[in-house]
Amino acid sequence: MGDEPERHVRRKRYRGNHPRAFSEKYKELDPVKYGDEVERVLARGGTPAGSHRSICVGEILEILSPKPGEIAVDATLGYGGHAREILKAIVPGGRLYGFDLDSAELPRTAARLAEAGVPEGAFIPVHANFASLPQRLAEAGLAGVDLFLADLGVSSMQIDDPERGFSFKRKGPLDMRMDPEGRNSARAYLEGVSETELGEALRANADEEGAAGIAREICLRRGKLDTTRALAEAICAAYPALPFKAIEMQRILRRSFQAIRIEVNGEFSSLEALLRSLPSCLKPGGRAAILAFHSGEDGRVEASFKLGLEAGLYSSISTEPLRASREERYCNPRSSSAKLRWAIRSAKESDHGQ
Repeated sequence: MGDEPERHVRRKRYRGNHPRAFSEKYKELDPVKYGDEVERVLARGGTPAGSHRSICVGEILEILSPKPGEIAVDATLGYGGHAREILKAIVPGGRLYGFDLDSAELPRTAARLAEAGVPEGAFIPVHANFASLPQRLAEAGLAGVDLFLADLGVSSMQIDDPERGFSFKRKGPLDMRMDPEGRNSARAYLEGVSETELGEALRANADEEGAAGIAREICLRRGKLDTTRALAEAICAAYPALPFKAIEMQRILRRSFQAIRIEVNGEFSSLEALLRSLPSCLKPGGRAAILAFHSGEDGRVEASFKLGLEAGLYSSISTEPLRASREERYCNPRSSSAKLRWAIRSAKESDHGQ
């Protein structure tokens, strides 16, 4: 008998009009084929599954003022929204180096930018932590860049995908790694950290008053914390009087998950390393913009920029953080906590360090 024809398997369809499961949102995950569905999600203030809505794009472009032929770094490439707009302004002749730790998302974004018509050679993907910026620029033969952007935090496509384990809202593996190929997951971190160290991390990264109680409940469940749901239940156990859906309980969960994610990925230490080296990575007159979503991030950026100004490394810095417009906050609620700060490298070379 000859080969039988391959049997057609129907795609799993939506359960109802608005599926909750990430994997079922195939229309949102295929914007080329289902553009109308994506537009409907955007119109109601949502973020389509598998995508990210860039924040403060207009404000960032005004600060960075990109021009043809300039060299730019997007230190947190993500979905590529900011990069795409910067590239429009620096070509012809310009180049943008897009850093991203996420080995899963980086090639997708590179393909997306190519499909958008970015000229060959104008975009250079870099699979690396932005803390390695000086080394990467040296490898590329660059003494400095004209523009620098860092959009700190986690992209929507990472938060929303339960398989990445960043959110308590959907059950998934307890992962939280920015780089899926990285070494230690949240599960491994919680198995090895001491109760005291965990409590200190929750206090430092989330200002959590009940840090000690949360750390105790988590450590009591060692060996059983393999999903985001299990971690959420452990955190809730520290607040038996609060229902899971209570607003305050949701805030505690969000802060606790964020604090653990920061530790898993070493986010604050990486940011501090970047801020120390940033002035030396900018050309004289080079512009930097950093978008933060956490008080710990914003405080570090503010302090570093002030020190750089006092040392003569920066000629000017933002005196107050810029916020997303009221219209943007309405259309994209995830922009509400964003704080944007900028700095301009001194036109004179300086030997002073930070």
